[in-house]
Amino acid sequence: QVQLVESGGGLVQAGDSLRLSCTASGRTFSSYAMGWFRQGPGEARGFLGGISRNGGTTYYEDSVKGRFTISRDNAKNTVYLQIHNLKPEDTAVYYCAANSDGSFYHPRAYDYWGQGTQVTVST
Repeated sequence: QVQLVESGGGLVQAGDSLRLSCTASGRTFSSYAMGWFRQGPGEARGFLGGISRNGGTTYYEDSVKGRFTISRDNAKNTVYLQIHNLKPEDTAVYYCAANSDGSFYHPRAYDYWGQGTQVTVST
């Protein structure tokens, strides 16, 4: 089992960049594929993308390609979500998730979730 804690959210202005972090407990972080999701006000939680166990491959939903970058540092048990050119519609709670079977591109494969971090983008 793995516990996940997100950080890095806050109030930002449109056009800013932001990097969210998700730190995992335990010594087997590298055995999990990792993903990011978000839930905007009044919306269902949506998948943003994922990263393979060794960080060599990433997948992004079409809606975020080009502005969002997922990376990981297995030595630090941490996965990151970099967001560029933030827009008001990016306002959401952002969640990281872990997936033990390695299928980082499939949103239904994620088993473990963090508590989320709020990102609010002002105009």
